[in-house]
Amino acid sequence: MFKTRITEMLGIEYPIIQGAMLWLSRAELVAAVSNAGGLGIIASLTFPTAKELRQEIKKTKSMTDKPFAVNVALLPTMRAVDYEGYIDVAIEEGVNIIETAGRSPELYMNRLKDAGVKVIHKVARVKDAKTAERVGVDAVTIVGFEAAGHPGMDDVTSLVLIPTSVDAMRIPVIAGGGIADARGFIAALALGAEGVLMGTRFMVSKECALHPKIVQWLLQARETDTLIIERSIKNAARVMKTAPAQRVLEMEKKGAALEQLLPM
Repeated sequence: MFKTRITEMLGIEYPIIQGAMLWLSRAELVAAVSNAGGLGIIASLTFPTAKELRQEIKKTKSMTDKPFAVNVALLPTMRAVDYEGYIDVAIEEGVNIIETAGRSPELYMNRLKDAGVKVIHKVARVKDAKTAERVGVDAVTIVGFEAAGHPGMDDVTSLVLIPTSVDAMRIPVIAGGGIADARGFIAALALGAEGVLMGTRFMVSKECALHPKIVQWLLQARETDTLIIERSIKNAARVMKTAPAQRVLEMEKKGAALEQLLPM
């Protein structure tokens, strides 16, 4: 019923992909999504070393025989990241779907394609999606202003970005940002997307290792209970509206340097 180029490419039943969430996208959640017919994704940067990522991949494989992916986020970090090590471990463990995000994955494309890996690159701008297509990725995920995590700096909504990306690309487009139920899923497909990416929605699932009180907090939150921080360091992030988040916003308005923001 929901056959698209994404379901065929990834070998999944439904074109529903679980967002890679730092600290939360672990074996239990990833395997549950994949077993249900979607695509679970391990967030590699949760694990300080490639060795620990290998252990999590093995654990996931023990819980599902369905396809799952590993995310490698090419974003600014507070520690040195062994991107090559993470990619090599994923390939060695037989993971044949890699999601990249942030800067262009061009540096790693030869290694990935030689290993027969399907590459999905996540972006927030159409021009970056076109660059990803040019360097050889198999699909792109476009996330709009509604997205949690890193929605980009341009404040363009998913409703605009999805059809614009579809019109600009030959490869399949996956839609992310503000999608949390069947209505959003169908809307994204109607706009031309061939799959959807959901992160926050999976945070409140029982398989996600999130504290029950935070789950309840999220379920009771209103549409006005988030804000955008980190614009000043060109790494915009949508987060819940908390006292620390509002303090970061105030510090940014006063011109705080990265070193001042990091403790917050």
